[in-house]
Amino acid sequence: MTDDTPKNTRPRKMSGGAPDGPKRGRKTAPEKAEDATRMMTKKVKTARGRKLSSKLWIERQINDPYVRKAQIQGYRSRAAFKLKELDEKFNLIKKNSHVVDLGCAPGGWLQVALELGAEKVVGIDILPVEAVGTAEILHMDFMGEKAPDALKSHLGRAPDVVMSDLAANTTGHKQTDHLKTVALVEAAAEFAMDVLAPGGHFVTKVFQGGAEKTLLDRLKHNFKTVRHAKPKSSRAGSPEMYLVALGYRGKKSK
Repeated sequence: MTDDTPKNTRPRKMSGGAPDGPKRGRKTAPEKAEDATRMMTKKVKTARGRKLSSKLWIERQINDPYVRKAQIQGYRSRAAFKLKELDEKFNLIKKNSHVVDLGCAPGGWLQVALELGAEKVVGIDILPVEAVGTAEILHMDFMGEKAPDALKSHLGRAPDVVMSDLAANTTGHKQTDHLKTVALVEAAAEFAMDVLAPGGHFVTKVFQGGAEKTLLDRLKHNFKTVRHAKPKSSRAGSPEMYLVALGYRGKKSK
């Protein structure tokens, strides 16, 4: 029986005592909880001209708890929670740190870096990024020839953290996409080892089996600790994970 049932058909209370049965039309707490859980999963109707992959992506975004959490807490993207988890585990960003964010769009990592007390934050992305607090944002392709020098000019001094959430646009060809991703990771690592202050940290997104052995060996030679990590906020079905290199030994050991 629903709430639009005529009032005269609903059970009445017996005078001076308890009701003669549960009121229909009013849901109990467990029933409300069940309804709320059911409502968490939403389906997106396939619009004319919309690809199935787009429909599935939209559904995944709508139903992702970290997407909702980011919206509630005012973060630009769910990726903010990945950096928060990595920082909690590895203590990456300290008060007064100078931080570089490679591939900073839409700005979630910039927000977290400032929130953690970074004194100076410089980001770069080929996509336009709206201003984020005091962060300096360069609208450039990091893989461009002028990008490294442009970043250095904005830093002022050697940074304490270089973090990269760079991801190559996929072509659908597995081997090609893998090579493009490896190239981005290697370029980010080279930049980090060129600019980091001694004791600094490097964090980068990697895919599949992690970084290539050659790069891993080089990082292990130049950093005190090198680890792979997959934050809980990273989707379980995603091949992404993060490579964290701690305690840069400085250029002398190269």
